[in-house]
Amino acid sequence: MDYLVIGAGPAGLQLGHFLHRAGRSYLILEAGPAAGHFFRTFPRHRTLISINKKHTGTDDPELNLRQDWNSLLSDDPDLLFTRYSDRYFPHADDLVRYLEDYARAFELRISYDSRVVGVTREAGRFQVSDASGRTYEARRVIVATGVSLPNVPPIPGIETAETYGTAPTDPSGYLNQRVLIIGKGNSAFETADNLMETAAVIHVSGPRSVRMAWRTHFVGHLRAVNNNFLDSYQLKSQNALLDGDVKRIERQPDGTYLVTVSFARVNEVTKDIPYDRVIVCTGFRFDASIFDAECRPELTVGGRFPALTPAYEAVNVPGLYVAGTLTQSRDFKRGTSGFIHGFRYGVRALHRILESRHHAVPWPARKLPATPAALAAAVIERVNRTSALWQQFATLADVIVVDGDGASYMEEVPYDLQEPPIGDRGHFTVTLEYGPGHDRVDPFDIEVGRIAQSDAARAHEGHYLHPVVRHHVPGEPPVAHHITENLENEWDSPEVHVEPLRAFFDRRTASSVAV
Repeated sequence: MDYLVIGAGPAGLQLGHFLHRAGRSYLILEAGPAAGHFFRTFPRHRTLISINKKHTGTDDPELNLRQDWNSLLSDDPDLLFTRYSDRYFPHADDLVRYLEDYARAFELRISYDSRVVGVTREAGRFQVSDASGRTYEARRVIVATGVSLPNVPPIPGIETAETYGTAPTDPSGYLNQRVLIIGKGNSAFETADNLMETAAVIHVSGPRSVRMAWRTHFVGHLRAVNNNFLDSYQLKSQNALLDGDVKRIERQPDGTYLVTVSFARVNEVTKDIPYDRVIVCTGFRFDASIFDAECRPELTVGGRFPALTPAYEAVNVPGLYVAGTLTQSRDFKRGTSGFIHGFRYGVRALHRILESRHHAVPWPARKLPATPAALAAAVIERVNRTSALWQQFATLADVIVVDGDGASYMEEVPYDLQEPPIGDRGHFTVTLEYGPGHDRVDPFDIEVGRIAQSDAARAHEGHYLHPVVRHHVPGEPPVAHHITENLENEWDSPEVHVEPLRAFFDRRTASSVAV
């Protein structure tokens, strides 16, 4: 067998679709009885924070994927998540139903109830065993399990607390109680919002400041849909944020807790605070325990995720690839690789890498005249439609390789991947990016200066999402051209967007020929 994919969640299904369509030998191993098993439990309160915007004013399917954060990629218009729910923040059960239909529609080869318990490697081939005693062998393994273990901080006594995955979700069970929630991410605030009508006091704790997604542009930071708790804190409704470290959790004989907190804002003064309940909402991590020592992937980000090459391959295990939310180590807390609307494109890039490396299928490319006008027109056309560069900002890039009088235009290549080769005259990359320091600027503060959207000369000062074209020449730092930001993300003005880009290509292609 060519490929074993571990996990039939969104990433495993997405890769399975590409492998199936390419006619490759593969099998997906799924621990649960059906696809998307994780989403039968999470999020606990059953409302997704991935948007489902059905009404966009356009019938362009590529543009619509910019606002559809749940669909997997396919050529079947009936297999869009927007057909499964009208809600902007849909119910998790609708995603489960969608994933099951996706697997069924493409007749993906999935072995359900096949929980993987061991992965070894011998003579360059992987052996994968499941809990039923079956063993599978393949040249390559793709891990698409997601994050399946709670990320529990090393706090004395934390084992006596409840976790996000186990704490009851019925608010009536917290009537008039004092509740401490450890963590400052969406799961923590989702939990807090659920309890505000019944709990007497809710404290949300963590050593770092709360970061708002609308400011950082990282969708994993606190989303507005989960931040009602902040109102109750700032308007003095008994609830509070505790900025500091939880040092100790002591379970009392009567079942309550005494928690020692070290406050960051007051020179680490400590205080013992009583609670009826403590709930740990500190995220999840990758479970590497199934891997034998000789093929266990190296971990990064505090041991939470596999360390990966630009080709989504484990840095220390050739032939072991990773897909889905586990690839977020590549853009941790900066991009969208941890979410369906980001990693669906990462999976497509991974499949193209596999095809190129192992099946002699070149990266898809279209030919262009190597004239400045033709290159500029191709870039402008792409940045005004692409959903992949839009969602995987500063992570995936279109690549243009100039060779003689022609050019090859390749779409959605990992930005730092040197496959395919860059060519003797270098290559151009096209990305969508936020400006430097964008997460330190309050986008709602009218006193913060914004560049004029008609001033192409100041485009590099922009904070908001905009196209960036770079010329990479071996042995030299890349030279960048920024296309000025636009309120409606339409970069098609002949004077402001197109002509400055054409002039950039004119200068750079002339200089590379001179070299």
